[in-house]
Amino acid sequence: MGEHVVTVIGAGLAGSEAAWQLARRGVRVRIVEMRPSRMTEAHRTGGFAELVCSNSLRSASLETAVGVLKEEMRRLGSLVIAAADRARVPAGSALAVDRDGFSAYITATLGAHPMVEIVRAEAAVLPAGPAIIASGPLTSPALGDALSALIGPRNLYFYDAIAPIVAADSIDMTIAFRASRYGRGGDDYINCPMTEAEYRAFVAAVMAAEKVALHPFEKPVYFEGCMPIEEMARRGPMTLAFGPMRPVGLVNPHTGARPFAVVQLRQDDREGRIYNIVGFQTKMTYPEQRRVLRMIPGLARAEFVRLGSLHRNTFIDSPRLLLPTMQVRARGDLFLAGQMIGVEGYVESAAAGILAAINASRLITNLPLVVPPRETALGSLVAYVTDAARTDFQPMNANFGLMPELGTRARGPAKKIAMGERALAAIDGWIAAHGVEPRGAELAVRAS
Repeated sequence: MGEHVVTVIGAGLAGSEAAWQLARRGVRVRIVEMRPSRMTEAHRTGGFAELVCSNSLRSASLETAVGVLKEEMRRLGSLVIAAADRARVPAGSALAVDRDGFSAYITATLGAHPMVEIVRAEAAVLPAGPAIIASGPLTSPALGDALSALIGPRNLYFYDAIAPIVAADSIDMTIAFRASRYGRGGDDYINCPMTEAEYRAFVAAVMAAEKVALHPFEKPVYFEGCMPIEEMARRGPMTLAFGPMRPVGLVNPHTGARPFAVVQLRQDDREGRIYNIVGFQTKMTYPEQRRVLRMIPGLARAEFVRLGSLHRNTFIDSPRLLLPTMQVRARGDLFLAGQMIGVEGYVESAAAGILAAINASRLITNLPLVVPPRETALGSLVAYVTDAARTDFQPMNANFGLMPELGTRARGPAKKIAMGERALAAIDGWIAAHGVEPRGAELAVRAS
């Protein structure tokens, strides 16, 4: 395979995972990453797989589809999941990471691999020969234009918002308290309780706060899983209380009662020095964020390590443009992966990179291309994203609702567990049937 080189554009989660999967299969890889010489609106470093929103890869439980997807990725030798396991920080049943350690591990692992070449430059044209475009939702205008010239101008877009981060030692723990909902996961979260009067005053302040203005030509189309708090509040005064500020499963040890509403903070680094405000994506201006967020009980003297921001995320009309193999219909040796194909979430983006890399390596070695079974978390997500019959396409997370029904009367947790077990059996069978995993391949770990 020495004569073959696959170009991977973008070193986010999908691109990093794709490059790793190619390299471990003996395929030479050229990673083209424009950072740090050209930054995006959301990134702050040149590190690979930099997490720009939450530091959580969501639930690790096999009772959730994303937990099942993580386990499928482990069985496919995922670098992203290995890095997450290594950089894990306490977050109850979620897999949250120290974002700097996570990125540094992936950057160093790929940088040290003999089959990987790293080019720090902006890709302004589509590369010749086999390639994977994983430039993400913040693809540069030049590359976006080049891609549009191939697939047509019918790109879609939505807006994604970043939650603020505060210094842990600036949180007033005489007011806030540590706990997880219903006691699950110990005391990993810091909770800021609100009375009804405090909640209503806070919602009013959020609504009245000055927001970052959109350009006249921009129309916001938000992804429901990452909705700015002011957009939720606009839907009704109690929307936040039934959303990210729901108090269920929590008792304030200072009072012995359940709060009317609660703001949760989750650890964002290994040392526990910074915490992000869970579900508090916002487009309030920076001065207004400092003023309004300090109305939250326990955050009156909060030191903000990072304030929230809003950026445009673009994704393509994948049902019309993409095959289930991750190939672009208009060009068979070009694969797309990551959030730009309409999968939403860190884990889903990286998983798409795995599939793109598997098929790119099979293409150049004249092997049949493969698609995971619908019973798997990955296969069901791919089927949704590339369903040619879909006319109203919006980004999607992995979820059990995408998988085929069991055909049994199982309900609740038992049904989810059964679907998860079926998915893992299906991925194991798929790997064995198609020789998806290279023989003798092991996930190389860089010495610490």
